[in-house]
Amino acid sequence: MIQPKTFLIEEHGGVTTLTLNRPEKQNALTFETYLELTEVFGALAGDARTRCVVITGAGKAFCSGGDVREIIGPLLDRSPEELLSFTRLTCELVRRMRALPVPVVASLNGTVAGAGAAIALASDLRIAAEEARIAFLFVKVGLAGADMGVAHLLPRLVGLGRATELLFTGEFVSAHDALSMGLYTRVVPREELPETTRGIAVSLAAGPREGIAATKRALAAEATMDLDLALEYEARLQADLMRGPDFREGYRAFLERRKPRFSGAPE
Repeated sequence: MIQPKTFLIEEHGGVTTLTLNRPEKQNALTFETYLELTEVFGALAGDARTRCVVITGAGKAFCSGGDVREIIGPLLDRSPEELLSFTRLTCELVRRMRALPVPVVASLNGTVAGAGAAIALASDLRIAAEEARIAFLFVKVGLAGADMGVAHLLPRLVGLGRATELLFTGEFVSAHDALSMGLYTRVVPREELPETTRGIAVSLAAGPREGIAATKRALAAEATMDLDLALEYEARLQADLMRGPDFREGYRAFLERRKPRFSGAPE
């Protein structure tokens, strides 16, 4: 595992927490941050200790997007090939987050904007403080609302109409409005966010790693299948998992009226 310079990383009890750590800049992203996040998510895919990932921000913001002086300004002088290399890097971060076989929980402690909104969207769950308003700001800087996979992922969460409005306007919506449209999973008072996030992450870390990984793969794969194909996919998926130790442990735990202790789960 690399030791990043641009954010904090901590592992405890099967939960790996990544904390964006530029609070004085509202955790704005730099070229180095993109690269390190992409490398870390790639490395976590092969880390048996990690059963859930939490990504959050230090201070009062989750992430305000790309740093205006360190990313947006320098991009104006880059060649077409260099620009494409950068945008492919940002998309690779999302690809690795979605491919990670364990859940990713975004703990949104404050403002979520631009690329920060894309990172939150690429996560599996979004737990937000009441102050965590969100905006997909790309059109505000003259770009397309289609960036880092948001035009693919957002309609699946909030529907095409809502997604169109959010991506055309780039306007902020409140945490409670984001919750009501299905973009946020849960909204809590700021002081309750760390405990709420931790409880969800610990619960996921204690779950069946293979079963959750298979569920995450199925949610992605079945989005492009018809019903017959999806039913056959799920039939084969469940039949494979029924041969594994977690299925047997779940059965024993039910009979013994206790919580299951799935393979590799933290004590």
